[in-house]
Amino acid sequence: MFNRKHTNDQSHGHHDTHHHTHGTIDPALLTTERGIWCVKWSLVGMAATAIFQVVVVCFSGSVALLADTIHNFGDATTALPLWLAFTLARRQPSRRFTYGYGRVEDVAGVIIILTILLSAMVAGYQSVDRLLHPQPVLHLWAVVVASIIGFAGNELVAVFRIRVGKQINSAALVADGYHARVDGLTSLGVLFGAVGVWLGYPLADPIVGMLITLAILGIVWESGKAVLTRLVDGVDPEVIDEIRHAVNHTQGVDNVADVRARWSGHRLYAEVNLAVSPALSVVEGHTIAVEVRHQLLHHLPYLANVTLHVDPTNSSGQEHHCIAEHAHEGSVTHSHP
Repeated sequence: MFNRKHTNDQSHGHHDTHHHTHGTIDPALLTTERGIWCVKWSLVGMAATAIFQVVVVCFSGSVALLADTIHNFGDATTALPLWLAFTLARRQPSRRFTYGYGRVEDVAGVIIILTILLSAMVAGYQSVDRLLHPQPVLHLWAVVVASIIGFAGNELVAVFRIRVGKQINSAALVADGYHARVDGLTSLGVLFGAVGVWLGYPLADPIVGMLITLAILGIVWESGKAVLTRLVDGVDPEVIDEIRHAVNHTQGVDNVADVRARWSGHRLYAEVNLAVSPALSVVEGHTIAVEVRHQLLHHLPYLANVTLHVDPTNSSGQEHHCIAEHAHEGSVTHSHP
C-alpha cells in the first residue's frame, strides 16, 4: 500500500496535527513504477499476440480472426494514452493546474473509447462485406491455432494485470485485467467460427465476426458510460453515502448539510458542510473538523482531499450562506446564491 502525505488541511487553513499520515491509494492511474512496468509489458504481450494473428489472417482469410486481431491491436494501443496520463498525473499541481493533472486521465479515457469504437466499425465492415461476398477460409488449422494463442495471450495479460493491480491496490488495473479475460473468451469465438467452416457452414466465419463486433460495442457502451460520467463530474451515490456515514459517526458532529464530490482522474475531491454546537469555540470546532478529515481519509482510501466548512447547528446548510438582495454604491440591486 502506498501512502501520499497530506499536508493541506483546508478546514479553515490549519494543518493536521496528527503524528501519522494518511494518503490516497491510486486505484485508477498507475502512478508507481511497478504499475507503469505492468502496463509496458502488457503492451508488449498484446502486441506480440496481435502480430502473430496478423500473419495467420494474411494467408487464411478469416474475417472472424481479423476482427479479433483488430480488437487486440486496439487493446494494445490504448495503453499509450494511459501511459502518458500516468506520467503527467505524477506531476505536482502548478499555479495554472491547481488540482494537478488528473483530468488527463479522463481525456485518455475518451481517446480509448474512440479507439475501441473505431476498431468495432472496421471489424463490423469487414464482417458485413464478407457476409455479402463470401470467400473461402483457408488453413483452418492455422486459424484454430491463432485463436488459441489469442486466448492464451489475453489470459496471461489478464493474470498479470490482476496480480499486479491487487499488489499496488489499483482497481483500474484489476478491472483492465478482467477486460483482457473477456477478450480472451472473444478469441475463442474465432475457434468456433473455424469449426463451423470445417463442418460445412462457410458463413459461420463472418457471423462470428459480427458477434465479436457486437461484443466490442458492448465494451464501448459500458466503458463510455463510466468515462463520460466522470467527465461531467458524476459520482456514484454510494460515494456520497460513504462520506456522510463517516462524517456523521464522528464525535461532535451534529449534522451534515451538504456533500459534493467529483473525480479528477483517479482522485476524488469532496466538499462537506457540517454542523456543530454553536456553544463550541473556534478551536473546538476546528478540532472536530480535523477529526472528520482524519476519519474520511481512513474510510475512503481513494479520497485525495476534502474541504470542510463548519457551521453552527442553528445555521447549517447552503441556504444560510445566501446573501440577500442588496445594492453596492452605484450598482444595481442583486443577490448571491
